[in-house]
Amino acid sequence: MNNNVFKVSGFLLLTFIAWSCSKIETASTSPAALKDALTVSAQNLNNAMTDIATSQAFQLLSVSTSGVTLKSGTVFSANIPLDLVKGVYDYKALKTNESRNYSLIKFFTKSTGNSKMVVNMPLAKLKNPSVLRTYLKSDSTLTNNFSMSVTDYHNNYNSYRDYDYVNVADITIDKASAGSLNIKSVINPTTGTQYASQFAFTNGYTAKYLYTSGDTIKSSFTLMKAASTLYKEELLTIKNDTARFGHEKLYSLTIGDVKLVRKPDHTTQVYVKNVLQPKATVTVVDKDGDSESESEHSICHKRDLQITFEDGTKTTISALIGSTITDLTTLFTSLHNVYFAAYVVDWLGYDVYYKR
Repeated sequence: MNNNVFKVSGFLLLTFIAWSCSKIETASTSPAALKDALTVSAQNLNNAMTDIATSQAFQLLSVSTSGVTLKSGTVFSANIPLDLVKGVYDYKALKTNESRNYSLIKFFTKSTGNSKMVVNMPLAKLKNPSVLRTYLKSDSTLTNNFSMSVTDYHNNYNSYRDYDYVNVADITIDKASAGSLNIKSVINPTTGTQYASQFAFTNGYTAKYLYTSGDTIKSSFTLMKAASTLYKEELLTIKNDTARFGHEKLYSLTIGDVKLVRKPDHTTQVYVKNVLQPKATVTVVDKDGDSESESEHSICHKRDLQITFEDGTKTTISALIGSTITDLTTLFTSLHNVYFAAYVVDWLGYDVYYKR
């Protein structure tokens, strides 16, 4: 994003707050309304994460880098469009010498005549990417029960600070739809970072992560069911040379019908269905570090919120959603990285590009 865009960053913050105030009523509801709304909204979130965490797609998203050597981000470049890698790739067990560094594509047979890039392979191998290039005795008994059908793709990579990446794909597990993936990422030395990833589950839930850099930095993590927001955290960090730390932060957390907004002056307001709860107070607890030094403090990472209701009783977000935080954190982290897609689509793409 160019500097002209971000000259209006201070105006954007004022506009955001003014819009919020104009949209949100100031009359209070009954004292019990906030408690009830927060309890119901938290339970809806917990139920949603239980549904998501038991899905095959969630297990796929939780694939990590453990035991895997990633490619260096500084020693190669590539420009890989979908047309270069389109075709059907079927996994076939290959007996290998463990001392050799086999290219991933050697474990696949490729057929052409398809406008998409379709990767068929055993889900078990993908869940344990450290053995993708290793032959195990059980490999010959595995079936290609995972399929990733890529409908839009390009990987224009110069370095980890300069690339343009798109990956749009449908996922099938055991011949049943498991969801769809949509990643768009642009990092440029001049314009900064624009990253958006989304995974739509088949049971109606959609998880989204967004990050943009510049004089105004915006990050958000959202979980929805159809058009309803179950959970959303958003942070705007706006450059302000007169501020104590050179910037101002506007943080908001939405759980169902309840929204908590922390303004740059560190005052926090609570709303239920856009109605301000003037006597409710919120204390933001940032753990293990200076809140001003972390760019993305989140309920999923070093943050908790303590709410004091109008009747004087208190609770915290972590107490309300309990173990759901762990699954939210996994989902939040996976949308940052989406490793399973890189392990298959990108690695095969590099093998094709470099003719390995």
